[in-house]
Amino acid sequence: MTIAELSNVPEHVAIIMDGNGRWANERGQPRSFGHRHGVEAVRTVVRAAAEIGVKYLTLFAFSSENWRRPETEIQDLFGLLKFFIRRDLAELHSANVCIKVIGDRHSLTSDILNLLLEAEETTRNNDGQTLVIAFNYGSRDELARAAQSLALEVQAGRLDPSQITPDAIAARLDTAGIPDPDLIIRTSGEERLSNFLLWQSAYSELMFVPEYWPDFGREQFFAAIERFGARSRRFGALAPTAAAGS
Repeated sequence: MTIAELSNVPEHVAIIMDGNGRWANERGQPRSFGHRHGVEAVRTVVRAAAEIGVKYLTLFAFSSENWRRPETEIQDLFGLLKFFIRRDLAELHSANVCIKVIGDRHSLTSDILNLLLEAEETTRNNDGQTLVIAFNYGSRDELARAAQSLALEVQAGRLDPSQITPDAIAARLDTAGIPDPDLIIRTSGEERLSNFLLWQSAYSELMFVPEYWPDFGREQFFAAIERFGARSRRFGALAPTAAAGS
């Protein structure tokens, strides 16, 4: 498939990168082996998304529920994040990519937090693609933090309860200023959102693909974009043909 064959490229694509562990297990390897190969898939997809003009790419890197995993696996995931940023930050910066991190930062160790802050600060003024890294992110936690922020403003007398609108909530989410995802892709064949962008996905197109994340490359990404382009997005309205005949 060539880039010329793609039409209706989404502005914002979000991906739940799932299946690293199962990919490794099927090869008789430890889960860390799958995570390492998953990082290479990240590099491939980031480049492919920029190539076709995806303006925002959000990757679910570490969920707030992932703390339940074995400590050795958590440390391995943290190590891979460090490796990815240290290796690729200069390349992303030179490609005019702006990095934004969403998620709860309070429980992160200083080395991880400082690295994420460095990536954001280094690329802050870039105006090309925005790469959103969801790290220690959970949508319910994000909504709770937004509600707490609104409650404090009401308590302080700066906000009337009648002013708590959908726009007011959206403005206090981690994704404030970022358009809602047009397309959410989950790899590995699982068909659920797993606490990812629950508010923002109200009208997202959902796509569940069978490939494990390490096998999700340029060709698979372009195939998903092609499928997205064939869908009709109505946002609650009638399809054009139905409206014309009504």
